[in-house]
Amino acid sequence: MQTRTLPEWLSYLETLHAKMIDLGLERVGRVRDAMALAPACPVIMVGGTNGKGSVSAMLSTMLMRAGFRVGTYTSPHILRYNERVAIDMRPVDDAALLDGFAAVEAGRGDVPLSYFEFGTLAAVWCFLRAEVDVIVLEVGLGGRLDAVNAFEPDVSVVVSIDLDHQDYLGDNRESIGFEKAGIFRSGKPAVCADVDPPQSLLDHAAAIGAPLYLVGRDFGFNRLEQQWSFHLGERHWHALPLPALRGTYQLGNASAALAALALLHDRLPVDLGAIKRGLLEVDWPGRFQVLPGRPQVVFDVGHNPHAVRALVANLRQLPFAESRYAVFSMLADKDLETVAALAADEFDGWFVGGLDMPRGQSGAQIAERLKAQGAKNLRVFDTVSDAWKSALSVAAENDRIVVFGSFHTVAEAMSARQSLT
Repeated sequence: MQTRTLPEWLSYLETLHAKMIDLGLERVGRVRDAMALAPACPVIMVGGTNGKGSVSAMLSTMLMRAGFRVGTYTSPHILRYNERVAIDMRPVDDAALLDGFAAVEAGRGDVPLSYFEFGTLAAVWCFLRAEVDVIVLEVGLGGRLDAVNAFEPDVSVVVSIDLDHQDYLGDNRESIGFEKAGIFRSGKPAVCADVDPPQSLLDHAAAIGAPLYLVGRDFGFNRLEQQWSFHLGERHWHALPLPALRGTYQLGNASAALAALALLHDRLPVDLGAIKRGLLEVDWPGRFQVLPGRPQVVFDVGHNPHAVRALVANLRQLPFAESRYAVFSMLADKDLETVAALAADEFDGWFVGGLDMPRGQSGAQIAERLKAQGAKNLRVFDTVSDAWKSALSVAAENDRIVVFGSFHTVAEAMSARQSLT
């Protein structure tokens, strides 16, 4: 009999371990074994600095359209925790999560688990109970020591490698590449969609005997005006529609997803029709999400230099806007200086809000760091919600508002937007 509500469970999970992030597989592996969590269905593991959520969403949607029942685990969520645990791209209900949390609590004994470890185990438990045909697991942080890596993938995908979470993964692409490559397995196909993969990733794949498929060498894509094609070995898919997810980088993400499908085709056959429908129907909020209506509003969870470079490139593809406003906030341990330098010239005004949470900082602190990198016309607010409302009150119908800098930033602005409708 459940006694805790979902919010009560989530608060409880935050108290179980001294650290919110504690990388390592020993504890989560012990609880996995105690719970007998060993998926018999194919598992696709997706990692990378950026793009892994989009690839997971594309994979899941195409597999679903091929008739498979798909369990998808992603993080973090934007508005509701349930978003992290989806079956056929629909977040599971509270009752399923409560049962999953109760199962992990019963199975862990006295083993301390972090918030993410507990949630990962509960998600896989939910998928096994639902008897899904395939599981897509998005890595939370890094790869090698991430809780998701306690499970065995049938194919692993590393979408991109760049600087982020340097405190945990290292301060260069070689060290980060090694951590990302930790999701590869001996004898199991591995996909890397980064056009310049670090040598550490190549060496690790070779050392463990993981067949490695590299973009530009083993698979690739060609874009025409309104369609594109993909190839991997003998497999060619032509006349593909452009993905519903916007952004110039999404073809690279889509090719990574198709490479994984091609390598699993014998176990999970996906026909061309399902691929096309999946590309057209995929939905992944907060990733260069351009809302209908005026003024134009863009939500983007980009929070590191690699993601913001892509955001800037995509903004330059949009129609002219008379005034361009940023609603911005970023956690204190992120590379705000590089982000600000990249984006300073893209906005005529900044509406800066604070984030009142661990690793957060005040609007005034953020504004000082932005100003030092050349950002102009800064307006400072206590919260992102206040920054969003002020930007909306100022923007005219031919202007553009871009909300970015963190999942937390986008979530707070989205919530504020919903409260006004």
